[in-house]
This record gives sequence, structure tokens and C-alpha cells, in this order.
Amino acid sequence: MTHPTEHTTAPPHAVILCGGKGTRLRPYTTVLPKPLVPLGDRPILEVVLEHLRRAGVRRVTLCVGHLAELIRAFFGDGSKFGIQIAYAIEDKPLGTIGPLAFVQDLGEDFLVLNGDVLTDLDPLAFFRNHLDGGADLTIATCRRQVKIDFGVLSVVPGTDTVHGFVEKPTHEYEVSTGVYAMNRRVLAHVVAGEPFGFDDLVLTLLARRRPVRRVLHAGQWLDIGRVEDYEAAQGEAGGGAP
Repeated sequence: MTHPTEHTTAPPHAVILCGGKGTRLRPYTTVLPKPLVPLGDRPILEVVLEHLRRAGVRRVTLCVGHLAELIRAFFGDGSKFGIQIAYAIEDKPLGTIGPLAFVQDLGEDFLVLNGDVLTDLDPLAFFRNHLDGGADLTIATCRRQVKIDFGVLSVVPGTDTVHGFVEKPTHEYEVSTGVYAMNRRVLAHVVAGEPFGFDDLVLTLLARRRPVRRVLHAGQWLDIGRVEDYEAAQGEAGGGAP
């Protein structure tokens, strides 16, 4: 991780992706959109907004689709949360990046966050790091371990011969946290009204040899879209802000 130089950076416009149906979080999302599922006594999205507000972010656009009217009714223009909220409406699912085509006043560089991420990552420090790196896309990452609860065989290709065995191995991966900083150059790859996912964006940028960077975060990160992480978050200070 490179350390940003000392300079003053205006708080970025932040886009929060809230359009999904939250199928991984069922049955909690059977009647509520995922951003309104509670952490302690507050909705997930309110916790995310509070973290951004405390860091100095003042303008947010919520990309909404599924049960959008409930989200808009709860958060309104953001005045009661101390943050300015606008909305971009998805009439059909557009993936994680497709909705950006309809967001107004993004600026030259901006933040994009999944609406189900709970982290203590400093968004402004991360954004400054992005600016200093000059990349089209900067991805906040975290290390995660995945344990395989089975004995794993290695087999000679094309044969039935076993040449290796590991009992219940653990693999470590560096994964995307769902927090990104982007330059508006990425919008050239987004066709308005057409689905376009984050995976599509990364693969497109790499294929075109555009600069993509990562910032490894060693602190808290929970993907609240997963039942395991959601239940873990409920056990942490009653679901309070990070």
C-alpha cells in the first residue's frame, strides 16, 4: 500500500448500490429491502451513511430498484441524517456498475460502495490513496480464509491415479470488499440501460490495459449480504456503527 501525500481533498461524491433483492439474506429480506434490514436498532444503510458522514462525506446517491419506495420513504433527502441524498432508479436490474450511467454530478473521481458493507475503512484516506495512484479503478481489499471441510484429493489428469491428499485445507484469498474509488473514465465502458457488473468492469479494464489498483485493508470488514456476517454484526455492540 502506498501512502498518500499530504494534501487537501474535497469530500467525494459517494454512490451506494442498493438495488438488489438481497436473496442471500433471506428470510430477513422476505418483506424488507436489504438496506432496511436492522443492525441493532438501525437499518444497515443508516449505519453505512453514518460512517460516511462521520468521515466527512456530504453527498450520496442511492442506486435503488427492488422496493425502492420503502428506501426513499425512510431516508428521504437525508436531512435528518446530516447528509444530502439523491436517488438513481433502476427500472430493471443493471448489475453493480450499470446504474452509474444514471448518477448525476459524479465529478472526476468518486466513491462507490455496496450497500451491505460494514467496515472501519477510512473512506477519505482510501479516496486520497486512489487520487495519488492515478488509476481508473481502485479496489479496497481484505484477506479472507476459506476452510474446506473435506479431504481434498489431487488426481493425475486423465487418470484415476491419486498423487496428493490434504485433510480439510484452509485457503487464503484477497477479496474485494465492495468499496471502490473510480475515475469517470470508467463510464466510457457503461452503456446506459444495459446490465454491467463489477466483474465486467474489472475484466474490461484489464483487457484494455487500463490501470487498476488495490488498497489492502487490515481492519474490520463484514459483508452483511451474507447471513454469517450479518449475524456476526448483530453480535458486535448491538450492530452499532464501526
